[in-house]
Amino acid sequence: MANFYVNTTEVVHKLPNNDRPKFYMFGVPSYTNMGDQAVSLAERKYIENEFPEYQYIEIIEEDDDYAIPIVQEHLQSSDIIAFTGGGNMGNLYHNHEEARRKVFSTFVNNLTISFPQSIHFEDNEDGEIEKQKSQEAYRKNPNLVLVARDAQSFHRMQSTFDNPVIFTPDMVLYMNSVNWKFNRNGALFVLRHDSEKVVKKSTIDNIKDILGNERPVKRVDTVLDEPQKITPVTREALFDSELELFSHQEIIITDRWHAMVFSVLTGTPCLLFGNSYGKGKHAYIDWLEHVDWINYTDETDVERIEELLQQLISQKRHDYDVKNDFRQLRDLIKNNMHNKN
Repeated sequence: MANFYVNTTEVVHKLPNNDRPKFYMFGVPSYTNMGDQAVSLAERKYIENEFPEYQYIEIIEEDDDYAIPIVQEHLQSSDIIAFTGGGNMGNLYHNHEEARRKVFSTFVNNLTISFPQSIHFEDNEDGEIEKQKSQEAYRKNPNLVLVARDAQSFHRMQSTFDNPVIFTPDMVLYMNSVNWKFNRNGALFVLRHDSEKVVKKSTIDNIKDILGNERPVKRVDTVLDEPQKITPVTREALFDSELELFSHQEIIITDRWHAMVFSVLTGTPCLLFGNSYGKGKHAYIDWLEHVDWINYTDETDVERIEELLQQLISQKRHDYDVKNDFRQLRDLIKNNMHNKN
């Protein structure tokens, strides 16, 4: 039996029966990648803050199949269907793309929004096969709008699909920054263990040598070992713990896009390295190049990296604001409301 997360304290097994228009968010993760968890948290806060007239209902990805016919039965023309954002559109993560196809090709009569994503179909047989499956599924929905979170993905979505594409930051950049003024001590390495990893071990070892002479060094990932599962009820406390961890650091070294976003939110100096298809690099250039305590590099020369690190650690925190960059998404939802009234 599926759980519907109607708010962060109420979990129900059947949909609420009231006159409010509903905003159904499918594909919500229960796995322990805190970047994707932060995306889901930010999506909820965005809709509840900006569009309080909607009742926001989250559906965990493994419950999608069970929930689809129930939502179909209750669906009103004013309701909105959405699928959670992140960095998994394409063929690298088959399970997420298959779930997305199913939702998009089912709810073809309502505004359907694919929340901000990065896209990558590999240039090989599997990539081509999966791309054609997605093209077929997306094409079935004339009310589907895709949201890209970086310019590279924006152009790729436009050239891959017939659906309209809009451009906004990653949803986690909607979250309010924090300034807890902890004493900062240490360097935190937040590094991938998955197929997207490209930064060389030798480069990381060299940076550890540079930083470790003067401060403690710790390695983690944004994918947690504990707990085994995260729900909309438990994720905000875990997100706050991540921000607290980052707020204690002098410097973050990462190849994780959301580790850089957490660094932005906490004012923590951060050097970002690339992943296998450039999603962090492009999103940094699009939205965060003006944030002085964040930088991106493909550099491998130790002396140049050391210069970059010293520059970053010395930067002062300053104001930044990307919330107005969500206006295309806001206008899309507003227009749907006006058209249904």
